[in-house]
Amino acid sequence: MSKKNYSDEQEKIARFAKAMGHPARIAILQFLAEQECCFFGDIHEELPIAKATVSQHLKELKDAGLIQGEIEAPKVRYCINKENWEIAQKMFAGFFGQPICKKESCCK
Repeated sequence: MSKKNYSDEQEKIARFAKAMGHPARIAILQFLAEQECCFFGDIHEELPIAKATVSQHLKELKDAGLIQGEIEAPKVRYCINKENWEIAQKMFAGFFGQPICKKESCCK
């Protein structure tokens, strides 16, 4: 089997999409987008899930570059990574803005 060569843009948008592929992560992103920054406890209070699960979701979002965390001992403060957020916005807008086939023979 040969390796597929995907563009850097395809790899990046797929990583963003994967990170956003859970409702809890969407809720975290929406919550953080409304804040300047906030602490882990604020996020945990907002979601009806265990602390360990919140941590896992934050890790996925941070690994994808959509959020950033800064240690302010003994707490961690999180906020949206504004640079990557803007990149993701442009990439998704471009992706969903591309024309689709309108031929009758295509899937309906």
